[in-house]
Amino acid sequence: MRGYDEIFVKLEEYFTLIMTNTHKYLAIDLGAESGRTIVGSLEDDRLTLAETHRFANQPVCLPDGLHWDVLRLWSEIKTGIGISSTKCNKKLDSIGLDTWGVDFALLDKYGAILSNPYHYRDERTDGMLAEAFRRMSAADIFANTGIQFMQINTLYQLLSMSLQKSPLFDVAEKFVTIPDLFNYWLSGEITNEFTNTTTTQCFDPNKRDWAIPVLDALEIPTHLFGPVTDSGTPIGTLLPNVAEETGACGIQIIAPACHDTGSAVVAVPAHAGNQDFAWISSGTWSIMGAEVLAPYVDERTRQYNFTNEGGVFGTWRLSKNIMGLWLVQECRREWMRQRQELSYAEMTRLAAESQPFFAVIDPDFEGFLHPGDMPSRIQKYCADTNQAVPQTKGQILRIALEGIALKYRLVLERLVELTGKRLDPIHIIGGGTKNRLLNQFAADATCRVVITGPVEATAIGNILMQAIGLKHLGSLAEVRSVVRTSFSPEVYEPQKAAGWDEAYFRLREMIN
Repeated sequence: MRGYDEIFVKLEEYFTLIMTNTHKYLAIDLGAESGRTIVGSLEDDRLTLAETHRFANQPVCLPDGLHWDVLRLWSEIKTGIGISSTKCNKKLDSIGLDTWGVDFALLDKYGAILSNPYHYRDERTDGMLAEAFRRMSAADIFANTGIQFMQINTLYQLLSMSLQKSPLFDVAEKFVTIPDLFNYWLSGEITNEFTNTTTTQCFDPNKRDWAIPVLDALEIPTHLFGPVTDSGTPIGTLLPNVAEETGACGIQIIAPACHDTGSAVVAVPAHAGNQDFAWISSGTWSIMGAEVLAPYVDERTRQYNFTNEGGVFGTWRLSKNIMGLWLVQECRREWMRQRQELSYAEMTRLAAESQPFFAVIDPDFEGFLHPGDMPSRIQKYCADTNQAVPQTKGQILRIALEGIALKYRLVLERLVELTGKRLDPIHIIGGGTKNRLLNQFAADATCRVVITGPVEATAIGNILMQAIGLKHLGSLAEVRSVVRTSFSPEVYEPQKAAGWDEAYFRLREMIN
């Protein structure tokens, strides 16, 4: 009788699952500051989220430079899978992973990782843009890649290795971006997922293949680069050794939009009838753009240093990176080193109470790129540009947040010019939406309605692309309908606050 009882319980669980039409997906979302595992439950076109594990993601400084600690991240990923599988009674439909872009690893012929991947903020790419332009003109590089010029790009990391005659090139067989590396360790399959591949500046968006002329000109071995995998593709099942270690087995691994911004933009709650919106993925970086149906690879786009990164369902992200809450995060880290610990809420309060437009900064000033004493760097920037020098924490933070919002206005104006569309409203998604002061500054600076949320846009987009891969959903319109049904946005109306125009003109003069 006991055997019959067990069978009855299992049948009851099975039919309950079928009748409620519930699917469970695990998103592994790795950001520049932290990683998390989040289980998404999709039932009757409504998605609910449950965070199961969170862990820090701190770079490691070694004698040869700044690296990611990928082995510790891998250990945390497996911990998150184990916790999630247990909490879901081992009923996960699939696993999808996303990370930041541009960084990579090299594998040998046995699939072994050859070195610990560098962090994109490592100084080895200093001077690499100028070196690249000596080998191939900026116009030709852009014509072949459509990507904005930033020294952190994969292309210039690889160029630095070429210049140093890295012995790794002699034994490397495969190039993989960071999410491709973890997907390989999860599934055993080596892939190059489309959205993350397009961040490298090694890919031709028109040919939808690697930009071989650029790689040849910069003396980067082209045999390293394999076939590109579309977003939402099932790539295998969880490897037996990982399944045994985590207590999970038979779970499908799906490549969602593996670039975190790619997944985040999937979760923009725009209505199907309005494609003329702007979006900002707000976090350590603020990435601002428009969703377009073809890459913009023309001279004006190059002059404005915009980028064309791949999206899902044939879309492209015409966008630009803006140094976002990195400025605030680095201020907080510096003050913590000085044993002055402040919460983000307290920092926002100090900024809100401080004098507006005390000084104006360009958040993308190259001196702000590397880790370090950000408060002193902001003070020095103000002194070097003959402005009043902020002294208090609140003044420094307000200048940083205002600078980010002013840069939003500049990027929006150029997006409007390039696309010929008004781009209204602005959807702000991601963890940075928790900073309500910056959200209001964005509305005030741009004179646009700002709609914020969902906060967990990256994980949501990741999860819903898994649903696409398993054919539980069928289109981008369906995905965004689920987002609108499941999550409530906040709306910020622009206020006629004095000073934004004058501050914007000051910023334009500094940049020009």
